[in-house]
Amino acid sequence: MPELPEVETVRRGLQPHLEGQRIARAEARRPDLRWPLPPDLVQVLTGARVIALRRRSKYLLADLDRGGTLLMHLGMSGRMLVEGAGLAGFHRDPSILPRHDHVVLLTQAGTTITFNDARRFGMVDLIREGESHPLLDHLGPEPFDAAFSPAYLAAALSGRRVPVKQALLDQRIVAGLGNIYVSESLWRAGIDPRRAAGRIGAVRIAALVGHIRDVLSDAIAAGGSSLRDHRQASGELGYFQHSFRVYDRADAPCPRPGCPGQIRRIVQSGRSSFFCPRCQR
Repeated sequence: MPELPEVETVRRGLQPHLEGQRIARAEARRPDLRWPLPPDLVQVLTGARVIALRRRSKYLLADLDRGGTLLMHLGMSGRMLVEGAGLAGFHRDPSILPRHDHVVLLTQAGTTITFNDARRFGMVDLIREGESHPLLDHLGPEPFDAAFSPAYLAAALSGRRVPVKQALLDQRIVAGLGNIYVSESLWRAGIDPRRAAGRIGAVRIAALVGHIRDVLSDAIAAGGSSLRDHRQASGELGYFQHSFRVYDRADAPCPRPGCPGQIRRIVQSGRSSFFCPRCQR
């Protein structure tokens, strides 16, 4: 499932083609994805201008000039495709079948933006003007926000007995992190993913906050990680998977200079964790 860097990469690719544009025509080619589409989705979107394209955690949000917001989540296999005359560098992979084009937006500029989702685990919904959405209501701070400070994280982890890996995946503590980037951040910070969240000292927590931001920044710069389905809006792959230090590298030598350890894979809360038991404590 896409994490913060993948969604942010998609947002940045879509922004020049959707933000500030008026939607000349909208199509909903099926009544549902993971959940039913709003019955008035086409009517609300047709003629609306997108005044801002934002990201919150792993969600894309398009604010509309008539009030309200289009909310999208890519799910396991969702992709946002950008097509139109004169879009050099944008291409549609022939393996992305048109029968999985479920929501289509045609802008007045002539650009077509398509939500394609083969497995239909994604979602498209509307947030009505003046309302909130249950999927966003309890999210914690964004990793790049000032609110995600060492003091905040120390307070959020204080007294918690769950493994730190599990705590960092809790979207109520910090929004947007997933399995890949938590594993990579904990390796950079030298913290064992099995360590109780409440047993990490203030100095190490402060370093962890910095490493989380660095890992996410590096991943965004690389276009995210393409392990299976993720593509940038241009159709290009992400490349951060080539920079993984521990994720999906079980039995490989630890890449930390001077460390004789070997990357190990364990399962925590049903998810794979990758770490070096020699240098992560």
